[in-house]
Amino acid sequence: MLEEYGIQLVKIDLPFRLNHVNCFLAEGENGFQVIDTGLHNKSTAERWEKELDGKTVTNIIITHYHPDHFGYAGGLQKKTAAKVSMSRIDAEAGLVAWQEHFLNGLHENYQLSGIPADVATKMSSNTREFVPLVTPYPNVNHYFEEGESIPIGKYEYEVIFTPGHSDGLVSFYNKEKNMLLSTDHILPSITPNISYWFHGDPNPLRTYFTSLAKIRKLDADLVVPSHGNPFNGASKRIDEIRAHHDERLGVLIGILKNGRTIYEATEKLFKRQLTIHETRFAVGETLAHLEYLRYNGECQREIRDGKYWYTL
Repeated sequence: MLEEYGIQLVKIDLPFRLNHVNCFLAEGENGFQVIDTGLHNKSTAERWEKELDGKTVTNIIITHYHPDHFGYAGGLQKKTAAKVSMSRIDAEAGLVAWQEHFLNGLHENYQLSGIPADVATKMSSNTREFVPLVTPYPNVNHYFEEGESIPIGKYEYEVIFTPGHSDGLVSFYNKEKNMLLSTDHILPSITPNISYWFHGDPNPLRTYFTSLAKIRKLDADLVVPSHGNPFNGASKRIDEIRAHHDERLGVLIGILKNGRTIYEATEKLFKRQLTIHETRFAVGETLAHLEYLRYNGECQREIRDGKYWYTL
């Protein structure tokens, strides 16, 4: 399917329940572009070495700073001397998210969230394990601007800022073919994680809804995501994702009748057994939904015994 676009999908393995990330390889006039890179580990490096054998890489495009997309950018740049492009906001986030001063601040956030001490310790340790998976950091040579046109494979694409999943996530749209490289903004069978951790955009779920509405106006046909298979019908999937979040918000309002900490609300919202890695995402997503409700005036927040307490 993607051959007609001059794009090759390179599925990179991930050591999580979400076990892959779709990266891409596209041939340009002077060499190849890599879109996202996977984690910096042995299997990723070996996979790219195989895929890029005999090829000259001129550009590395990073859609956002999360480790499965950004992790090997610096390592691959070191091997290829390619130019790295991404949004400025996520370039800056990628350079600080795993720094010691940032990691040291997690404990206070976990305490405010009401996370038990043993779970918080494991979560902090899990986060620190990502440091070697995202270093060395790349030298970002170009910052994307909203609406700029870039060649990817055989066609030109408009850079569209679609924050929510990350503050600086970008998607790429080709009007001629009505095709969207949706990155992690729209996924076919799961909903992108929308998290808040007391930094960055204070209301990422509201921002995500705005980005969904922005992309829905395009009514893109073919959608090529960063997880899962390409699919048709962006607008239909956007409506499904929005309905999912609206349902979650309704459930949360019911949960808050007697007041809850963030962690207590997370346990009610996510009923299946979660790994520590997944717990980090679940707590962040619950908090994003709670803050959306709070900004809408549908719940209140106060500090009780050193923990945030949300009530109707």
